[in-house]
Amino acid sequence: MSIVVEDLALGGSGLSVMVKDTIDIAGYPTRASSSALADAPAAGKHAQVVQALLDAGCRISGKTSLHELAFGTTGLNAWTGTAANPRYPGYIPGGSSSGSAAAVAAGLCDFALGTDTGGSVRIPAACCGVFGLKPTFGRISREGVMPAHSTLDCVGPLARDMDCLIDAMHAIDPTFKPVSVPDNLSIGVVAVKADEHVSAVVSQALGRSRFALVEQSLPGMLAAYGAGMAIINAETWAACGHLLQTGRVGNDVADRLRAASLTSVKAVEEAEIIRRAFTAEVDAALAITPILAMPTMPDFPLLVADAADTRAALGMTSLVRAFNLSGHPALSIPLESASGLPVGLQLIAAHGADELLCAVARELVRRLEE
Repeated sequence: MSIVVEDLALGGSGLSVMVKDTIDIAGYPTRASSSALADAPAAGKHAQVVQALLDAGCRISGKTSLHELAFGTTGLNAWTGTAANPRYPGYIPGGSSSGSAAAVAAGLCDFALGTDTGGSVRIPAACCGVFGLKPTFGRISREGVMPAHSTLDCVGPLARDMDCLIDAMHAIDPTFKPVSVPDNLSIGVVAVKADEHVSAVVSQALGRSRFALVEQSLPGMLAAYGAGMAIINAETWAACGHLLQTGRVGNDVADRLRAASLTSVKAVEEAEIIRRAFTAEVDAALAITPILAMPTMPDFPLLVADAADTRAALGMTSLVRAFNLSGHPALSIPLESASGLPVGLQLIAAHGADELLCAVARELVRRLEE
């Protein structure tokens, strides 16, 4: 079961980090865990975020596997092998940044980098019981990251604790400076459709956090989910559709690509209208409470044996994808049910308020551990 697809020894003696294999590292091919890219040439230079890691003294120890072409939510991969879920054996690691989440959960590195276009950092973080952050869209450079063009995708860190996640953010963005949690901060609890047991775990954690809780609603989430799907389909088809000609794309991703090819220009135009409306809706909610909260996933992770149909599993992203559309920073905190299964608590903040988001998450976890 492959977590690491390339062993490396680059950089200094600081925090050890592994990097998702959609991010260029000079001298090594970027294959995105796809047989269709098995013969890809070595990258000519580091992605900007990799150079930032090296400049910060981090030690890059490997490249991690993923759901092929970063176009899936389960993490299953027949070519590289599916990364085993270290903390919840038999359950999917989540996708697409499966190897990065599994590497952190297994203790193979201090933190890892993933990418998140529709939940691909937060979903595997929730499945593997680690922390995962999708920064504000555009905050972290995507230069040297596959696909070259995306209006949704963000490079983000995964770590075992919030202190390390904050250190990771500072490494990839030196402008990131830790802040304090304001007095009397309130959290807006967004009512969403989720399994009652998942909702109960999240509600209990929020109640124990001792933050003031305010009921909030985001009625545009369902439309935003559909709009996010339309845009990711159009952009992934544009970036990867040509790889179908190789005949080497895995069946699940090939089927999704063929379906994505049917996305119309009109659908994308309508999705952009929804993007603007939903972004304004989230901004208005955040003007009332600076943090919003909801589960990361609507249900517990699937067993690997039940997760073969990638398209059927897309509902896993019903609570995360909308914030790729809007571009707001979002973070998944690991919790656990009474039955011992992983649950994610998702927090969302205003554009550019990544520091506040991380500070609130760290304080919330500290209070839960008291």
